[in-house]
Amino acid sequence: MKKILTILLTVLLLSSMIVSMVSCGGSADAKKVKVIDIALTEEEYAFAVQKGDSEMLASLNAFLTEITNNGKFAEIVNKYFGDGTPKAVQSAATKKTDGSQLIVATNAAFAPFEYMVGNNFYGLDLEIMELFAEKLGLELYIDNMEFDAVCLSVSSAGGTYEDESGNEVAVTGGSCNIAAAGLTVTDTRKEILDFSTSYYNACQVLIVPESNTDFDACKTAADVENVLKAKDKSFKVGTQNGTTGFFYCSGDEDWGFDGYAFETKGYANGALAVQDMINGNINLVVIDEGPAKEIAKNYNDAN
Repeated sequence: MKKILTILLTVLLLSSMIVSMVSCGGSADAKKVKVIDIALTEEEYAFAVQKGDSEMLASLNAFLTEITNNGKFAEIVNKYFGDGTPKAVQSAATKKTDGSQLIVATNAAFAPFEYMVGNNFYGLDLEIMELFAEKLGLELYIDNMEFDAVCLSVSSAGGTYEDESGNEVAVTGGSCNIAAAGLTVTDTRKEILDFSTSYYNACQVLIVPESNTDFDACKTAADVENVLKAKDKSFKVGTQNGTTGFFYCSGDEDWGFDGYAFETKGYANGALAVQDMINGNINLVVIDEGPAKEIAKNYNDAN
């Protein structure tokens, strides 16, 4: 099924998504940004359930096959990568633990996969979860939290993570049924979660100010990495906390990333990182391709 899903996404992406290639100078009076459209990693997104929850996993995989075959998946994808219109996803007002709800853990700051407009939820992942809840005959509750808490809230044991202020935050394990947060499949996460069939192939890219010419001659990932390897601690790169981009920059043995000598700064979401770049506090941002293009388009349209 992965091949079918990837083909659908690729066709829609190639036919209708426009990369934002205008830019910004990294100062408060220069507002435009551009995406360096060279893939630095290869990743797969999937939904995740508690380790050993074979019943939920089987239901989820069967559902993904169903919406692929009946065209609903392609219809949802077209809303976010094509000419369709995204719809608001309704969440129950209160969280219940009586089994009447499908409780979905997400970080709604990762457009186009999950995000908010006012008090309304939107996103490819959340529209899929809304349909899945209907399939199960359950009410949908969207539990919006920091990205670092998403996996822990679904895992049986829970755990702690460090917030931006350096405080340890405890997360109750098993408080959510499914993680739907543009979640990259990794061996480390497989230790505490079971993943569905992948539904999206992703990669990390750079967002830089328009005046940045460091990568103008780059044609491949190796070219970009050679430029990044030449940067020292005085060079600052923003990422979203707990994401592939963070580990790609800072280095992580489990993820297979060596990291770089520059300073890696974590943010609650990619938009905040880009804003800090626009304000001149960091030099560039590393983030997933889909959100990168969404953030760049929004900033450039606004300026």
